[in-house]
Order: sequence, then structure tokens, then C-alpha cells
Amino acid sequence: MKKLLFIVFGLLFGMVLAQEGATTALNIPHQEKLTYGFPSEVGLDSSYIHTKVDSIITNGIKMEAFPGAQVLVAKNSRIIFHKAYGFHTYDSVQSVTLNDIYDLASVTKITGPLPALMKLVDEGKLDLDKPFSTYWKPWRNIKDKKDLTLREILAHQAGLEPYIIFLNEVIKKNGKLKSRFVRKTKKNRFQNKAYEGLYVNNRFNRKMYRMINRSKVSDEKKYRYSGLTFLIFPKLIEQLTGESYEYYLEKNFYLPLGAVTLGFNPKPKNLPNLIVPTEQDTLFRHTLTQGWVHDENASLLGGVSGNAGLFSSAIDLAKIMQLYQNYGSYEGRRYFSEATVKEFIKVQYPDNENRRGLGFDKPLLDNAELSIDEAYPAPEASPESFGHSGFTGTFVWADPKNQLVFVFLSNRVNPTRENRNLYSLHIRSALQQVFYQANLPLN
Repeated sequence: MKKLLFIVFGLLFGMVLAQEGATTALNIPHQEKLTYGFPSEVGLDSSYIHTKVDSIITNGIKMEAFPGAQVLVAKNSRIIFHKAYGFHTYDSVQSVTLNDIYDLASVTKITGPLPALMKLVDEGKLDLDKPFSTYWKPWRNIKDKKDLTLREILAHQAGLEPYIIFLNEVIKKNGKLKSRFVRKTKKNRFQNKAYEGLYVNNRFNRKMYRMINRSKVSDEKKYRYSGLTFLIFPKLIEQLTGESYEYYLEKNFYLPLGAVTLGFNPKPKNLPNLIVPTEQDTLFRHTLTQGWVHDENASLLGGVSGNAGLFSSAIDLAKIMQLYQNYGSYEGRRYFSEATVKEFIKVQYPDNENRRGLGFDKPLLDNAELSIDEAYPAPEASPESFGHSGFTGTFVWADPKNQLVFVFLSNRVNPTRENRNLYSLHIRSALQQVFYQANLPLN
């Protein structure tokens, strides 16, 4: 009943936002809540923006970087551009719409476990500079892990292995599934649903934790991206809060924000939004993956994880990025202290050539000096900006200095993850750059 009340509360929030999009006065600068406006009202050239964005996206579809995509941009808390392009798949049957839900992949890291960790730091339940083993007991007796701090881990400075392919543990050499780990029907010990007709052993997460515990740690402390602890964070969050990870996120962040589409496993929720399919999976699910998480590691956890698993519409993603850009407040409610947000979004180890914040990605350290083909993200993005990308073709970025939130959603892995034209064409950086270069001439 409590969860149902929160869902109703969130739906009402969403309805209010939709109504205000057409009616709110738009000449209030830097307001906390997202409203709708026009590029000219924030000093940007609408014709330039539409021409440039249309050209970049159309070329991306032509070059098969993705079958479809959408772009949402907010400037000074006003959504001044939101447009959908192309189709869900290359058969050109279902057009992309503004309310479609996408598999966020690694964007989950900064929209799932990270807000929970920030809140726990705020509350003094986590200390960034204490050993992670203070909170995650299995690491207390592991020589190469017991002294690693949460700060090092979140900044990808701990030397952890980048990734473990846990799918190798459930598939035999002949390609068949190991029945002790995966069954085709739901049973008492097999409750975690990886896809239609695929259920994972409830205790498979323990095997994952053991393998992470045994993984090697590099002696050299330098930037090395690792998603392993993001598989652990949900369990840690549950231990520290006494609530399920999914419920904790809904109660404290998604529903108060009115971000009703932001969540795990959207297929059973029967939301009115269409869910954009991802890859034609030839390894595990042997079908077009749609409505269930694409990432195999997250799927083996029943779709609820910290490394991947979240789905969202563009508008709901923009809300949480606006929350971060506001340094922890949205629509008069404070979710985190300003000091905590600023700590998480700053570069942690610049002397080690590590651009990362805590969980958040940051611009390349020399980004402003680079061409669009070399920069990440757009060269004009300020050093204060931050965000994250996702394997499926998603990207979010916030720039407090320029008051710019940028959301790009696509399914570049359709039909296969081998398609990397999104990267080679530098589409996301080029799109983002448009909004930095669209200033109207001064009178």
C-alpha cells in the first residue's frame, strides 16, 4: 500500500509538470524546476539549433549509427529543445516518440546507486575516505582490497578489474544454460527474472560477490574504469538503510521528482510509454531484447543493479540531472547538501591524469583545447560540467556554469553491439556543441 501511494504521488507530479509545460511564465531566470520555453528566451538561435541538430541526427541515421534517437536540452531550467527522430528499429515501423523509454545502461550508475550513496554520505552513514571494507565486511580480510577507500573506488582510481563476464558462469561450452543457475520456469529458488522464460537462481548474486572478492587489484594506482563495485552497491545500500534498493530510490528520489518512468524492469509495470528495443541477442536470450535490461550482468541480478538496469524517458532523466545541476535541490526540496554535490562532481585525482569525479564522468582534462573529433564531451563544456554515457547509446550531461542540461537517448546497439558509428562520427559531442554555439547576436 505504501508503495502504491508513492506511485500515485509520482503520477500526480508528472501530470502537473505536463500541464505547466504549456502554461508557466518563462521569464523567471534560473528557477529550480524544469519548465518549457523557446531558445530565443535564453538567448539562443532556434533556427540554427534545429538546422544543425536535424542534420547531425539525420546523417547518424543514414550512416546507421542508430535507427532512431531523441535529444532534450534545458537551458536556465527551461526545456528549449526536445525532438524525436527515426524509428525504434531499422524496419521503420514504429516511430520514436518523445515519451519513449530507453535502457540507460551505465547512465544507471549516476542515477541509481550514486544518489543513494550521496544521501548516505550526507547523513554520515558513509565516509568517502574510510576503507570501503568498513562497510562491506567481506573485504576486511582481503589484502589487496581492505584499504581501498570509497573515494578511490568511485573515482575509478582503486585499480579494480574493469569487468567480469558473469554470463560465462551460466552458459556451457555447447551454448546451453546451466540448470543450477538458470531455469526456464519460475520456482522458489529461481525468482530473479532475466527475460521472458529465463529465471536466475536467487543466490547467484553471492557467486558474483565471491568472484569480485577474488578479482585482482592493480598495484599501480591510476585511472582504470571499473563497474564491479556498482554490482555490490545495491546490497550495501540495503544494509545501511534497512530498505530494498529499488524502494529506497523510488521513495527518496524518483517519485518526489515526478520521474515516474525512471526505474527498473519496466515491462511488467504496464506503463503507457513505449519501450525502445536494444540488441538482437544471439548469446543469452536469443531474441530482440526489449523491456528487460540489455546488460547481461544486470540481467543475472533480475534486472535490478547498480551498474545498469534503469530505464527512463528523456524528461525524467532531465529532472535528475537538473537536480544535480542545482547542487542538490529541485522545486524547493533539498535532496543533498550543496557541499556533498560539489564534492562528488569535482575532479578527484587530476595529478594522476584522472578526469573523473565521484561516480560522475568529467570532461577530458585538456578538453577545451581539443577539436570536436578528439574532445569529450563538446570542447565548450565547462570544467565544472559532469555526466555519464551508456553502452546502449545514451548520454547525459549537466553544466552548472552554463546552466545547460543535455540528454541524448538512442539504441545504437540495435541490431548489434558491434555497431560503433555513434562513436566514430562523434555524434553526441557534435550535438552538444550546437547548444554552446547557438548564441543570438547581441543587439
